[in-house]
Amino acid sequence: MLSPDDGRARATVMAAVTLLDTGRERVAEVDAATGEVVVNEWLRRAILLLFRLSRMETAEVGPFEHHDKIPLKTGYAEAGVRVVPGASARFGAFLEPGVILMPSFVNIGARVGAGTMVDTWATVGSCAQIGRNVHLAGGVGIGGVLEPENAAPVVVEDDCMIGSRCMITQGARVGRGSVLGEATVLNPGIPVVDAATGERVGRGHVPPDCVVVRAERRREFPGGDFYLPCALIIRRLVPGERDHLNDILRESGIAVS
Repeated sequence: MLSPDDGRARATVMAAVTLLDTGRERVAEVDAATGEVVVNEWLRRAILLLFRLSRMETAEVGPFEHHDKIPLKTGYAEAGVRVVPGASARFGAFLEPGVILMPSFVNIGARVGAGTMVDTWATVGSCAQIGRNVHLAGGVGIGGVLEPENAAPVVVEDDCMIGSRCMITQGARVGRGSVLGEATVLNPGIPVVDAATGERVGRGHVPPDCVVVRAERRREFPGGDFYLPCALIIRRLVPGERDHLNDILRESGIAVS
């Protein structure tokens, strides 16, 4: 039975999680050949084992006290990361140079790419993979995943804008360059619908270069008609349009921050 007294097991697990913390490995990535998300299960298992092999400890940061099994990250200046007071990231998360953390939280196993801003009260859950030059606006909730086995983490690819109070959970994925309007909910049970055709293009997966808003679809049930949420693609961006993205969002009435 594993316990914090098992020094050899703890050292092995810490070595694996340190690979995540330093960015030498990652829990998941998009396979360039297939376009599918590949999970490195041994690293996710290492995170789970770290909780079993660690004791609760008290840490003081200025006037604040923490009591937890996993320490906070350190060394932000050397890493080239800006961390505003009130922000925190756990050991085992990796932040590339140029990341900005407003008062927010990044959990163990997560990875945040260069030039990305995690805005006020946004949360990046365990093992989530956030690309480069992404803006997670205020109050965005990126869900985490450690269990069950084979569950894929949330992936937000490069150059995305995720509007305030969006919720992206349970392994949902946002393709490169896409924009989600405020309060959009995305998970594997949420249909993604093309407004131009009315066709469902998938569930829980927004294709690249799309402008998406929260919408509802009427469905008939024995008890009456009810409206269920969907993510509605109202525009597909073409090359060159990203240079005028703010104008496009204003014209479309889309808010992201």
